[in-house]
Amino acid sequence: MGDMARARPPQSLDQAGKALWRAVTGAYELAPHEAELLRQACRVADNLARIDAVLMDSEPVVEGYAGQPRAHPLLQVSADQRRVLDALFRSMALPMPDEAEGRRRSPAAVAAAQARWRARGGAA
Repeated sequence: MGDMARARPPQSLDQAGKALWRAVTGAYELAPHEAELLRQACRVADNLARIDAVLMDSEPVVEGYAGQPRAHPLLQVSADQRRVLDALFRSMALPMPDEAEGRRRSPAAVAAAQARWRARGGAA
């Protein structure tokens, strides 16, 4: 494993970000640019954890400026952050379980590869 794999998570991360950092660096050896993408992904994971905590204590429908019902604004923020997280992971191009080296893939290609891997008994 390289230096990044042994590196501690950045102290600025919260629990979700640190857990993601440890999971990824425990499984992959990262180049410096991948470590930076991971750091950004970990910050997004922390944002999502904070958003989820607020949404757990809130109603999904709130009152709009004219009294009309509307979706809680954090639902859209959450969706946006999940798209950012997905893009960061695709940019990292981590290898699939049966690969020595990763490459960029569309979400459909990732799903197909995971399905093939599970069909061979690679995961539950």
